[in-house]
Amino acid sequence: MSRIITLVFAIAAGLSVANIYFAQPLLESMAQDFGIAPAAIGLVVTLTQLGYGLGLIFIVPMGDLVDRRKLVVGQGFLSVVALIAVGTAKTEAILFAGMAAVGLFAVMVQVLVSFAATLATPVERGTAVGMVTSGVVIGILGARFFAGMLADLAGWRAVYLTSAGLTLAMAGLLWRVLPRNLPPESPDSYAAALRSIPLLFLTDRVLLVRGILALLIFAAFSTFWTALVLPLSAAPFGYSHTQIGLFGLAGMAGAIAATGAGRLADRGLGQWTTGLSLTLLLVSWGLIALLPISIPALLIGVVLLDLAVQAVHVTNQSIIFDRHPQARSRLVGGYMAFYSLGSAIGAIGATTVYAQAGWAGVSTLGAAFSAAALLGWVFTRRLPMRIRETGDD
Repeated sequence: MSRIITLVFAIAAGLSVANIYFAQPLLESMAQDFGIAPAAIGLVVTLTQLGYGLGLIFIVPMGDLVDRRKLVVGQGFLSVVALIAVGTAKTEAILFAGMAAVGLFAVMVQVLVSFAATLATPVERGTAVGMVTSGVVIGILGARFFAGMLADLAGWRAVYLTSAGLTLAMAGLLWRVLPRNLPPESPDSYAAALRSIPLLFLTDRVLLVRGILALLIFAAFSTFWTALVLPLSAAPFGYSHTQIGLFGLAGMAGAIAATGAGRLADRGLGQWTTGLSLTLLLVSWGLIALLPISIPALLIGVVLLDLAVQAVHVTNQSIIFDRHPQARSRLVGGYMAFYSLGSAIGAIGATTVYAQAGWAGVSTLGAAFSAAALLGWVFTRRLPMRIRETGDD
């Protein structure tokens, strides 16, 4: 992995995953445009995450079986079609279907992550995965600022139509720079590859634990970012889309600071990196809960939350990729299915709880997800992270 190729992977991954998260600062505008109740508008995010989850299970595993270059570029072109459908939607049904399709084809980001892990040497794998995954998190957080700013200038539909053009250009670039004619990593059939995913996670306790941690941290992550637009766009704040999007830039500082987590995992410190990060995640909610009182406290909480989530996420992937090298696409597909489910739970839970209990309820929900993750780590921290040469833990 040259630095240029790694950077292209990171940028492509960031743009791809941003398509999933554009909706979060736009929920209020979408609700007004289509007449959807505020308590139900979280369904837009939930359907996108469910589409993403289906793609993780049924598309990402193909990366072990076919030419990844063709798979990635094909998903890019299909993403363009889905984005245009959302940007021109006239009914709720087309909007919901289009958002689900956006999520389905955005899983190209995970094919890129496993592709990077395959191309990198063992000693640089954590670093390469960390850089590409940092592009993912920066894409997630930058999406809010980009979407908010463009929505203020030209409306929420312009966000998706602009992204369609950028995604088309990205697909063309990837077609030119991705390595060609690499052989598949597995001789298995597609059906056998799908069947192996649950078996991998059910028979390997480390994979299962890391998947559950992903579910919980991204439930907390989605709880915060889905609900944030609701109090900030209302009195007494009344912030614009652009102002709300700026909070995503604060989160970027935390995401960038966590890029070293992959290097720590390469040195065998993945478990302690996970424990420290989960502790920071729980602490962040004490600051986030101060939103009605202190915006500076909220900003510090945002940095800590995104730092913690990114560090655990990079560490998780570094650990699981080392366990079954011949099945990296299947591993990332299965692992990210936990992520997608957690994000969907957090999104619908956040809007539902906010309608009933306000920001205090949202903060309590996020803290509960974070505490569950920390307890899960405490009770499983003695599991060996690497498979011995005999194949036994």
